[in-house]
Amino acid sequence: MEFARPNYETVNTKEHVPYKEPPNSAGGATDPSEAPALSRGLALLEKLSEFPNGLNLTQLSAAIGSPKNSTSRLIQTLVACGYVVRDDATLLIRLTGKVLKLVHPRAGDVSFVECALPVMRDLRDQTGETVLLGVAIGDEVVIIEKLESRKPVRIGVDIGLRLELHNNAPGKVIVAFQHPKERERLIRRLKLTPSTPHTITDREEFRRECDRIVEQGYGTDREEHGVGIRCVASPVFQRPHQILGCIWVSAPSGRLTESDFANLAPFVVNAAKAVEQRLSV
Repeated sequence: MEFARPNYETVNTKEHVPYKEPPNSAGGATDPSEAPALSRGLALLEKLSEFPNGLNLTQLSAAIGSPKNSTSRLIQTLVACGYVVRDDATLLIRLTGKVLKLVHPRAGDVSFVECALPVMRDLRDQTGETVLLGVAIGDEVVIIEKLESRKPVRIGVDIGLRLELHNNAPGKVIVAFQHPKERERLIRRLKLTPSTPHTITDREEFRRECDRIVEQGYGTDREEHGVGIRCVASPVFQRPHQILGCIWVSAPSGRLTESDFANLAPFVVNAAKAVEQRLSV
């Protein structure tokens, strides 16, 4: 695989360095029952977050303990606001990507996505492949932006897709660049379940993989999440030792071989550095 010359200053891929609830204001509501509709609406969104493929009205009504008529009105409001959609064929209700705008990380007044998009466009044009942006939420990586390849055969994903931390390039990068104590806590907590025959399922091997990622400055996915898909990911830091998220390139394995990783990595790492520079302005 050949790539266009990057527009950014070349960087060393090893440069990255890993590393009482306040009182309620006077007059504020403390009991969810004081705002029951809001409470049920939030419960509905939380329940849908557990089921990416969606739930029907009956399931949602039972899940949040609300009558169908009330639940239906909540759904209508959330549909009108763009936070959920209803599939006319299956009648399943699911979250849209809009809800992620509420949790987009920021560096001061600057949006991570807004800073990353121009860089992502350049990276897609240089590599010809799909470029993705993600952040860690809990023990998962959530895709918050994507720019798909223009090639007929390409990797297509939905914004809002959740990935486990152990079986893909961005997830491993998120783990690897944590503070050592937090990294070890994560490794002990994660369920290293296999997604493909290539998934790392041994904790000691996973520790060695994290060490390799820190040493080389980027992570790779050798068909560990899905057979036929390979990725190269780089961390984006908000400040030294504090990882904000990841940017990565994903491509069919027929176009991105493991021998291509070393050639692609500088493009991805340079892109990550460019995002960091835009965030710091």
